[in-house]
Amino acid sequence: MSLDQTSIQPFIETERFVLRPLRKSDAGLLSQYSSDERVARMTSSIPHPLPPGATEAYIERALANERDEDIWAIDGTRDGGAELKGVIGLKRMDRNQSEAGFWIAPVFWNTGLASEALKALVDANPLTNAAMFASVFQDNPASAKVLTHCGFEYLGDAETFSVSRNSAVPTWTYSRKL
Repeated sequence: MSLDQTSIQPFIETERFVLRPLRKSDAGLLSQYSSDERVARMTSSIPHPLPPGATEAYIERALANERDEDIWAIDGTRDGGAELKGVIGLKRMDRNQSEAGFWIAPVFWNTGLASEALKALVDANPLTNAAMFASVFQDNPASAKVLTHCGFEYLGDAETFSVSRNSAVPTWTYSRKL
């Protein structure tokens, strides 16, 4: 039996860190960081408080052979840092496109980590996409700055439901042709 193409996820190396597939041993740090309300509030899908088993279910989805999203750990052990500083992912869309999403643990905010991780993912283009999209909540200008810094262009305003906020939140949508 051959491996499904979606199950193959490359390692992407930078000078400061490696983007690598999640592993079960990431559960502790993933749970610690994603249970932080400051992280959850800036995502559409992380609940707050984080329910029991949510982290393990997230890792299982990330490790599934057939999945619609590839998720990488931002692993800082290369420069003596933490094994997990945040995550970045690409969710498959139709027409050879994907949607990028990321979050960084608060202790690593304002270090350029998000911009460097997104740039590495764009440059590697592991899904060989023609374009990438991303949305950020309008009360998160730091993430919007990451997107524009990495060559994403503003498309327009929309709304996305946030599980942690239990409401629709205004967003800015961006795209990048590859």
